[in-house]
Amino acid sequence: MFSGVLARAAGVDAWEQLSPHSLRHSAITFALDAGASLRDVQDYAGHKDPRTTRWYDHSRDSLDRNAAYTVAAYLTGAPRLTGAG
Repeated sequence: MFSGVLARAAGVDAWEQLSPHSLRHSAITFALDAGASLRDVQDYAGHKDPRTTRWYDHSRDSLDRNAAYTVAAYLTGAPRLTGAG
């Protein structure tokens, strides 16, 4: 398995527990955490349904990623955060 070869080369101790799926999951999650838009990550991941991509967004409950927080900041003139926090 190629992911195991990469993990061993990188010095990852639990390389035998990695799979192509775990690497894909990590890449999608990291892209969302880094502030990439859901639409861009959906395209990157090849998901037809945005709900599938949304499943990977573990930080969506964070205030700076919440649409209601963004609207409130806009209405009050407060500075808005532009990335994941």
